[in-house]
Amino acid sequence: QVQLVESGGGLVQPGGSLRLSCAASGSIFTAMGWYRQAPGKQRELVAIITSGGVTNYADSVKGRFTISRDNAKNTVYLQMNSLEPDDTAVYYCNAVTGGGTDELNYWGQGTQVTVSS
Repeated sequence: QVQLVESGGGLVQPGGSLRLSCAASGSIFTAMGWYRQAPGKQRELVAIITSGGVTNYADSVKGRFTISRDNAKNTVYLQMNSLEPDDTAVYYCNAVTGGGTDELNYWGQGTQVTVSS
């Protein structure tokens, strides 16, 4: 049974930093990442990292956010710096198993990030 446990959200002032963590269990994950959903908007990719360390970022967070992964712990981290009010959203951890037609996506419960003065 796959489980994703997120932590690290909260309230921060503009320009501040937060670090999100997501510990996964129950499978081997080919990729792990973070998505976010702001009120009234669709869920969007923030950053993703493969088991080999290849990363991909949304243009809006490049240079400010850094995704990393500890394969031994099956944990993915998102270091968020220079946070802006537009970063306010519920952040969801995502973990992928398999590939191609066998690919499955798993989601965490979400953690709120609020950037406000």
